[in-house]
Amino acid sequence: MILLQLSAGQGPLECCMAVGLAMQQLEKQCKTSGVSCQLIEAEPAGKNGCFHSVLIELKGDGCQLIAEKWQGNMLWISPSPFRPKHPRKNWFFNGQMFEPDEQHCREDEICFQTCRASGAGGQHVNTTDSAVRATHVASGISVRVETERSQHANKKLAKLLLMQKLHVAERQKVQHRDKARWQQHHCLERGNPVRIFEGKHFCLKK
Repeated sequence: MILLQLSAGQGPLECCMAVGLAMQQLEKQCKTSGVSCQLIEAEPAGKNGCFHSVLIELKGDGCQLIAEKWQGNMLWISPSPFRPKHPRKNWFFNGQMFEPDEQHCREDEICFQTCRASGAGGQHVNTTDSAVRATHVASGISVRVETERSQHANKKLAKLLLMQKLHVAERQKVQHRDKARWQQHHCLERGNPVRIFEGKHFCLKK
């Protein structure tokens, strides 16, 4: 299991649209490869199909190879779909993957609580404490996961998601201290893209 975060950084709405288009491409790629692709978190940008960031869970054989192709700075070359006369055509976004091996936090540093899942699922959801809340005791950062049917699977995903949030928080501290361009949750550096997409159909160029 791998978590993949796609982010528009501090970019404009066009970069947020690139994130949405990238997520669609990723879903198609995973379906073709037999890899499970599930949206865990999303920060919408106010327009349909546009996101400041998305966090996606990949599972199955080949998920790491797919995630690696989406890691790094990426570029979408296209006239602005929102500002027809705008001269800019280069829209950057970023991918960052988080692997289970990156979990450096000990189990005794995390407090796990079980609770009843909400939403669709019928009787199973209403009677089973399958949802899990994981809290990092030292920092107070917590996550709640109920996407899986079993408590064990939700606990595993909650720990990975918590590690991802801790990783982002630590990266924020370093960037703030060094006065880097990247700020807060969204980190994006322009230039040297690892992948380039073109046109309104988001076709892979590189």
